[in-house]
Amino acid sequence: MTRVQRPKRSPTPTSATFPPAEMPPPPSPIVTPQKPLYLCSPFVEAALVKGNFKTIVMLPKYVNIMEWVAVNIYDFYTNLNEFYGIIAECCNQPNCPKMSAGPTLNYTWINQERKSVHLPAPTYIDYVMTWVQNLVDNDKTFPTKAGQDFPPNFPSIIKHVYRQLLRVFAHIYHAHYHQILHLRSEPHFNSLFAHFLAFGREYELLEIKDVKGTSSAPVGIGQLWEAWKQIGILEG
Repeated sequence: MTRVQRPKRSPTPTSATFPPAEMPPPPSPIVTPQKPLYLCSPFVEAALVKGNFKTIVMLPKYVNIMEWVAVNIYDFYTNLNEFYGIIAECCNQPNCPKMSAGPTLNYTWINQERKSVHLPAPTYIDYVMTWVQNLVDNDKTFPTKAGQDFPPNFPSIIKHVYRQLLRVFAHIYHAHYHQILHLRSEPHFNSLFAHFLAFGREYELLEIKDVKGTSSAPVGIGQLWEAWKQIGILEG
């Protein structure tokens, strides 16, 4: 008998049979900006004072406004310095190479040559706190004796102090709020900052542009300012 030959099979396709097709690149992942912890509930509502802070910043009867401002500035500086002292170990040059206060905002320091320079956050804050301490210790700027007058430029000095202390607050909220939470000190720190903002607005020591920043370089705490106005902690 004659054997019937089977038809030959086609070879199994392999990568060598067909040239590799070019695969489209995978789509880029969509990165959603993470909401800062200080804007998240329950932390944003945490405070020692219930209600609006305006009632505690009003000028007491028979008190000189300059003395009232000076006393409060001293308290804000002292309390903020104590909070910074608690987290200073974490605010070092490797962790905070710049004085950041938002994803795209880094403050600069004006040096003795009147040039803006970037400094590590701990260096910047040390300069601020040393400068304010020297002002407070100078009785020509902060009079301590009865009958001694405040200098004519006291309001402009205090506005400068306020701007620099605001920057320290802004950096702590931006870079170290998780450490404040770890210490369970968010009600105390929030209350201190809300008091600071309310006092600054009441006596025109604070510029809104310093709180909010610009559209290209917003200050992180600008959103906190808006959130507290909605909640009723600060006045609109």
